[in-house]
Amino acid sequence: MPVEGGSSSGSASAARHPKQKRKAHSLSIRRTNSTEERQPGIQRGDMLEGQDSKLPHALRNNLLDLFGQIEREFENLYIENIELRREIDSLNERLTGDGQTVEGGDPTKGALKTKASHSTSQLSQKLKTTYKASTSKIVSSFKATTGSRALCQLLKEYMGHRDGIWDLSVTRTQPVVLGTASADHSALLWSIETGKCLLRYAGHAGSVNSIKFHPTEQMALTASGDQTAHIWRYMVQLPAPQPPPDVSAPCDDDQDSSDREEGEVDGEGPCEVPTVRVATATLKSHQGVVIAADWLVGGRQVVTASWDRAANLYEVETSELVHTLTGHDQELTHCCTHPTQRLVVTSSRDTTFRLWDFRDPSIHSVNVFQGHTDTVTSAVFTVGDNVVSGSDDRTVKVWDLKNMRSPIATIRTDSAVNR
Repeated sequence: MPVEGGSSSGSASAARHPKQKRKAHSLSIRRTNSTEERQPGIQRGDMLEGQDSKLPHALRNNLLDLFGQIEREFENLYIENIELRREIDSLNERLTGDGQTVEGGDPTKGALKTKASHSTSQLSQKLKTTYKASTSKIVSSFKATTGSRALCQLLKEYMGHRDGIWDLSVTRTQPVVLGTASADHSALLWSIETGKCLLRYAGHAGSVNSIKFHPTEQMALTASGDQTAHIWRYMVQLPAPQPPPDVSAPCDDDQDSSDREEGEVDGEGPCEVPTVRVATATLKSHQGVVIAADWLVGGRQVVTASWDRAANLYEVETSELVHTLTGHDQELTHCCTHPTQRLVVTSSRDTTFRLWDFRDPSIHSVNVFQGHTDTVTSAVFTVGDNVVSGSDDRTVKVWDLKNMRSPIATIRTDSAVNR
């Protein structure tokens, strides 16, 4: 491109005289065939001879040397390509007699493919290794282990909710029923054997996030997004196994009229599933979503965990708030009680879980455990005095209650661990 420039005189003269146009120069590089012989006496620097270059002499020579190296590389590739074509032609001549040709019968394509395959083999191998490494974590979840293949079979479906199911629980006493908590603002009780819905609880105004059954009585505890926890009674009768019902026959209600009147139960659905709408007790001291709730041993107290960063301890009989457990820096994700001792464990998005000890009425101690690097989605007690914690950091850790300085086992998973 032509370039306008000022005169070469000093700054003083430039200020006194107007700018003058100087002769425009352009940089051109002459293309030559690498196989042609250069004329004697012509050097690389002669290409730019006579042109006004502002590049320093050393930098200019270095640039010319780089151009020379590039030219030699192309020349070597060109010569190598010619040699490959000759080899392909020779190979085709030998194979023609046997009725065979190189892939596609096109010598040029064969040569180019052979060269490309050789020059990209290392890059292809790196890409394959990277792809396998990035997908191995997902694929490993679906691979069946050799020698101990796990076979799963669908036994029963429980269909009745109209939105996602957040939690489920099984009663500890007779009759044994299954309870489910759903985002459709309801909790359902099911017959495990028949899959029939026995009762619906519709007392919450928000998503039902958890459900737990009383250890000895027919009572359920549900936590909800409406910032409350409800305690409600249920009375169900398990249906006897029967042959497929006649479609023309009317559906019979398993509960008598006295049961309906006590629990304010009315009918819903095609078979008039009994529905309870009034709670025995409503616990409403939280300022955020109540994400989980559980019964303490004995069933006289309950604990709730909320997104307001606190857990509350209530008396069941009076619905009185006994303690507010604070200390977590972010929202709570779960709470669980020990089956035989007055211990509570709460987990939080602050990457910790806390162990609350209520065995001594006068002293309520708390221990903080920081073994995870991401949200602790749940922490639960086991029968063997262990605590199992799961986290979004893709690990499950097992802790011993007698020595919880470090986990006794760590299980790594391919994805975040749900509660």
